[in-house]
Amino acid sequence: MDETQLIAGLGDPLSFAVAERDRDTLAMVRDALARGRMALAFQPVVTAGDAGRVAFHEGLIRILDEANRPIPARDFMGAAETTETGRLIDCAALELGLAALADEPGLRLSVNMSARSIGYPRWMRVLDAGLDRDPTVAERLILEITESSAMLMPDLVTVFMDGLQRRGIAFALDDFGAGFTAFRYLREFFFDIVKIDGQFIRGVSRDPDNQVLTAALVSIARHFDMFTVAESVEAPEDAAWLAANGVDCLQGYLFGMPTVHPPWRTGERRRA
Repeated sequence: MDETQLIAGLGDPLSFAVAERDRDTLAMVRDALARGRMALAFQPVVTAGDAGRVAFHEGLIRILDEANRPIPARDFMGAAETTETGRLIDCAALELGLAALADEPGLRLSVNMSARSIGYPRWMRVLDAGLDRDPTVAERLILEITESSAMLMPDLVTVFMDGLQRRGIAFALDDFGAGFTAFRYLREFFFDIVKIDGQFIRGVSRDPDNQVLTAALVSIARHFDMFTVAESVEAPEDAAWLAANGVDCLQGYLFGMPTVHPPWRTGERRRA
C-alpha cells in the first residue's frame, strides 16, 4: 500500500495528524498516571453575599509531564473521556481529593467525575477505601458531574446518586445550561448544587440576553431546592449583578486561581 492509499484509508491528512497528536498525548497522560505525576489544584467557591467567606473548594486534576509541567486538560480530556484513561483520571482525582479531605478536617471539596465512571470497579474501591479511613469525609465531599455526561445515562445516574447521598455525599451538576438538560430529569436527579456554565456568566452585567438566561437558570434551581454557583466570574460588576439576582456562590479568577499550594498547605489561615 502506497502513502496515498494509506492516507485515504485513514481519512484526510488533517484528521490523521489530529489522531496522531491525540494518541501521543494520551500515551503521555497514561504514563503520568502510572508514575503518579499528578496533583490537585484548588479553587475557592465563595458566598455571593460575602466574598471573603469560602463555601468550599473545587479540586481540579493536573496531569504532569516528565518536567512536572501540567499537560493542558484541553489537549486530552476530550479524547480520554470515552476511554479507560478517562476512568483512571477520575480515580486519580478522587483519590487525591479524599486524601486532601483526610489531611484537612475543615475542608469541604468538590471533585469532578464522568457519569461513565459509574460502575467502574476501581473508582468505587477508591471511594470505599477513603470513606473507611475517615467517615467524616463523606459529608465534606461533593461529586461534580457535567450536565452532558449526566444526560448520557440519566436513570443510572439517579440510582448512583441516591445510594451515595444516603452516605452523606453531595452532588453538583456542572456546566448547567450548556448541555440542554431535559428539565424533567431535574425532578429525578436531586442534585444538591447546580453550577451555571460560564458562557452565561462572563460579562453578564452588561449582556441583557445572558441576564435573562441566568435568571431563568437560577429560578429553575431554586424551584428544585438546589444551591446555585456561578462559574467563570472574572469581573466585580458581574459578581455584584449575580449576588443581587439570587446566585448563592461565585467561582472564578476574581476570587482565586486554581493552585496546588492552597492556604492550609502553606501555613496561612484559611478563611472559613
